[in-house]
Amino acid sequence: MTAADLAPRARAPVTSGCTGPAPNDEPAARPDLSVVVVSWNTRDELRGCLTSVLDGLAAGDDGAPPIAGEVIVVDNASDDGSADMVEAELPTVRLLRNPANLGFAAGCNLGLALARGRHVLLLNPDTLVLGDVLAATVAYLDDHPEVGALGCRVLRPDGTVTPTCFRDPSVLNTALGVSGLAHLRRPRWLGRERMAGWARDSERDVDVVTGCYLAVPRAVVDAVGPLDDGYFFCGEEADWCRQIRRAGWAVRFAPVGEIVHASGVAGAKIDHQRQLLLDAGLVRYAHVNDGVVAGLAMWGLRWAFSVSRCAGWAAVALVRPGAARRAGARARRDYFARVVRDFAAVRRLAGLRRR
Repeated sequence: MTAADLAPRARAPVTSGCTGPAPNDEPAARPDLSVVVVSWNTRDELRGCLTSVLDGLAAGDDGAPPIAGEVIVVDNASDDGSADMVEAELPTVRLLRNPANLGFAAGCNLGLALARGRHVLLLNPDTLVLGDVLAATVAYLDDHPEVGALGCRVLRPDGTVTPTCFRDPSVLNTALGVSGLAHLRRPRWLGRERMAGWARDSERDVDVVTGCYLAVPRAVVDAVGPLDDGYFFCGEEADWCRQIRRAGWAVRFAPVGEIVHASGVAGAKIDHQRQLLLDAGLVRYAHVNDGVVAGLAMWGLRWAFSVSRCAGWAAVALVRPGAARRAGARARRDYFARVVRDFAAVRRLAGLRRR
């Protein structure tokens, strides 16, 4: 797979249609929550995710009746049997088969167009929802009409908390990260983007909630519009959250419950293209939201990041003791060398330059 294979493209027509139960258009039958999952070659993880979602919808909140929910899977032309698995094993799930990989944002938008719930939840396929987090999310949004986007507590598979809400990925915040200053413990201001020092155990308004678990009232979707599908992978949720805040709603983290997120399962399958797409998302975000100069500055920062990592791992490979450890350093050096080699594609991948 090359960078060209993953470039933003015109949305292909969906030829196979949607399988699963037909919607009931009567207002009384409107679900409380529509869960939208965009998948690409994550069959086994997707099976676990959907099973946990269906169990979570049936669980209810503290013994209360289960919430009314629907589950929509948008499959981005997986070749590992993901869509066939959903159709064969999970007939209550609505399945949309895309004939091409349209990216995360465009896939989400197709799911949003089908969603009928009072609230919608964007959920990654490599997650497991725990307990009554879905019902608690619905209850929180119902009780807090000022909230336009909500995230919950996210755990790694080992049970530790992973940060999934941040400040804007601005040029300043990116510069602090690229330079390494964001990792210093003092002053705490340096870790501003990742909101260091906060255990994600209390309510807080934030700039960005990531798309692994992002709940939004339907009224907000209708007012703000769908995600910008000029993003292929990375940056789209930061952009969406920014539009939601501009429209006057709060973007909030609340410990309403927990999910487990394996993180990066699909991205790991595309080698250094994942890094290029991440860089492209950040460049597009800066360009669209903060102007051309910010976009160029972000491009330079991301290029400098990859160059410095390539050089750093090359140096480590020369001095690190042990053959296995040197081989690991060389693998990281070569990874970033491929990123630097293909970095000219970033602005095109960001949708800012013609092919």
